[in-house]
Amino acid sequence: MKRIKLVLIGGGTGLSVLARGLKGYPIDITTIVTVADDGGSTGKIRSEMDIPAPGDIRNVISALSETESTIEQLFQYRFKENQVEGHSLGNLLIAALTNINNDFGHAVKELSQILNIRGRVIPSTNTSVRLNAVMEDGEIVYGESNIPKKNKKIKRVFLEPEDVEPMEEAVEAIEEANLIVLGPGSLYTSVISNLCVKGISNALLGGDVPKLYVSNVMTQPGETNSYTAIDHVNAIHDHVGQNFINYSICSTQSFTEDVLKRYREDGASPVKCNMDHMEEQNIKVFTHPKLVEVSEEYYVRHNTEVLSKMIYEIAMRETDTIEFTREKENDK
Repeated sequence: MKRIKLVLIGGGTGLSVLARGLKGYPIDITTIVTVADDGGSTGKIRSEMDIPAPGDIRNVISALSETESTIEQLFQYRFKENQVEGHSLGNLLIAALTNINNDFGHAVKELSQILNIRGRVIPSTNTSVRLNAVMEDGEIVYGESNIPKKNKKIKRVFLEPEDVEPMEEAVEAIEEANLIVLGPGSLYTSVISNLCVKGISNALLGGDVPKLYVSNVMTQPGETNSYTAIDHVNAIHDHVGQNFINYSICSTQSFTEDVLKRYREDGASPVKCNMDHMEEQNIKVFTHPKLVEVSEEYYVRHNTEVLSKMIYEIAMRETDTIEFTREKENDK
């Protein structure tokens, strides 16, 4: 049986957690990762070496590693002050390989091979970029880490420089995929930042591959205040310039007052799953009664096992449908 080809697009914690959950399934995973992060160790290395941000790349490589727990400890290890300036070892490895190869994309590929990861990790672009935002009031905010700090409604985000080329492997993966998954993760800074690379957006619009958006469970202060699930989808479509999402996974679970209070203190609230608005855009919505789990500290997150299984089953169904259609066409 031909293996399903799954492409995940995003960044931050969401992408690495999802990749970790899916790597146990009999599928080929390709992750396309944002490189616009400019905070912490990642931001320092990016600024000093003028290379794409390695932080999200590092986390996804760790998640897909066969020896994940050891690699994660190693990659996340940060030297103390006055010891290589507090950088994480994972970032330093990627930076070193970039210097050796004089190519960031090749460095990521080489490190992935060294660690024998279960999948492919591809930066959305091989160029050092900065993510900026235009706010509703017209203010322009420069730098990914500064965008949420303004706590204003975002009109659009864009890369600087704007005309960066995508990694060819990323475009090829999108064209050959059986299912493309966007999210979960920070809407503008993790998901849409990838789509600001024009070649990535064009590839998404260019084929008949089904696209799935995994909605966040909670709004993100300073980025998606008061957003519903359809607001997330509309923001993605507005940046790409065309509707293209076919499916969405959303939570419809209710939360206790303890959970709501915890998030209200941070300026966040549940993302409402307005199915009617989704269906108006011909988006089929999937949900599950155990899609979200709550920690003892009243924080919520996707149940990775449930989410991964849902995505795998959607991919299986889509692949069967595509193959069945092709067989019928060949019989004519």
